[in-house]
Amino acid sequence: MSANTVTLSGNLTRDPEIRYTRDGNASASFGLAVNRRWQTRGSDDWEESTSFFDVVCWRDIAENVALSLVKGARVVVTGRLEQRTWENDEGERRSRVDLVADDVGASLKYATAEVTRADRRDSELTESSVES
Repeated sequence: MSANTVTLSGNLTRDPEIRYTRDGNASASFGLAVNRRWQTRGSDDWEESTSFFDVVCWRDIAENVALSLVKGARVVVTGRLEQRTWENDEGERRSRVDLVADDVGASLKYATAEVTRADRRDSELTESSVES
């Protein structure tokens, strides 16, 4: 596991949007709202803060996310932070930090789920490694 591993739990702010590269690799993206609530010390008042993140998924995870999740779904996402930098049409440098997902799962804190195993296109196990 890399030092740049992040785990966030929150709600989808939009339905996952799936696209395919020219090579046929799936990519899905969605927004994630992460809420934090705390009580002010010495007070009965509660404060709340929400942070918003853009999540990017690739290949099998992307397809499973697009088939399984909708806006409002609560998920747990583990992945790495990746910064992209570009220049806009006016010549201004822009940057953005995405969470590139290594794993996405439904949160069972406020819901139940029925898990169905997805068929794998490119299995990690080969016939020879199974026989060994």
